[in-house]
Amino acid sequence: MNIPDGLQYTKDHEWIKIEGKTATVGITDFAQSELGDIVYVDITTVGQQVNIHDVFGSVEAVKTVSDLFMPVAGKVVEVNPVLDASPEKVNEDPYGDGWMIKMEITGDVTGLLSAAQYKELIGK
Repeated sequence: MNIPDGLQYTKDHEWIKIEGKTATVGITDFAQSELGDIVYVDITTVGQQVNIHDVFGSVEAVKTVSDLFMPVAGKVVEVNPVLDASPEKVNEDPYGDGWMIKMEITGDVTGLLSAAQYKELIGK
């Protein structure tokens, strides 16, 4: 199970890489493995301000659909264009080519989990 130390995590299994006031967001290796083969990523919140814990999109796997939750409040500024044609990138490389959105942070970032805290949450 890959849980990189340089990222922060949520209890909803999103990861966030914060760089100043911008951030990249995706789902964790644990989340993609639980979902199974991802066949579609639906994110329609580009340009919108989204509050912490609100849904910013969804991921469809072969057997289920799962909502994606904002790890911090902010404006969605970009969706990963690769995911339209290749949603399987989320399974293959969740922390790299499988990222979901880029955002401008407008809210508090103190409620996020470290890699060690996230490992404890998922029992790894």
